[in-house]
Amino acid sequence: MLSNIPSQYYVIGSTIMAIIMGSFVMVLRMRASKKPTNEKKIIIPPIAMSSGALMFLFAQFRVPPMQILEAAAVGMVFSTILIATSKFEVKGHDIYLKRSKAFVFILVGLLIFRVVAKMILSSSIDVGELAGMFWILAFAMLLPWRIAMLIQFKKIKKTIPLKNM
Repeated sequence: MLSNIPSQYYVIGSTIMAIIMGSFVMVLRMRASKKPTNEKKIIIPPIAMSSGALMFLFAQFRVPPMQILEAAAVGMVFSTILIATSKFEVKGHDIYLKRSKAFVFILVGLLIFRVVAKMILSSSIDVGELAGMFWILAFAMLLPWRIAMLIQFKKIKKTIPLKNM
């Protein structure tokens, strides 16, 4: 049933979804900087995203070992950019994720990179396999970034005097 749909439609559909999701993340991130953060808000995204690994139960999404390493390496390189631009600030007894002027440009740049890479790679790599590679790249970018944020958050939290109960 789905095999009758040409692969370029999958590429177009997944590209449109990537743009929608990227825009959604940017709006969420901007709104999140207006509220205090906590450990839960830092930890939940990689945990929620990890459910995407279930795609690898299906053969069409499986990625060869070398491509797993390549996608993970690219993701970790990109995570360094996110780590460098994610800073916290203390306001009263609360910790806020500091708004970075560069963050929106970084997310837009990553989104453009993803769309261009998908267009180029979709001619030589199966669409399902490519989806698996991009999930690996995204997870390998998100996990180190969130771990670094959690470490930074905990260091800052130790310096804040306890609230009077």
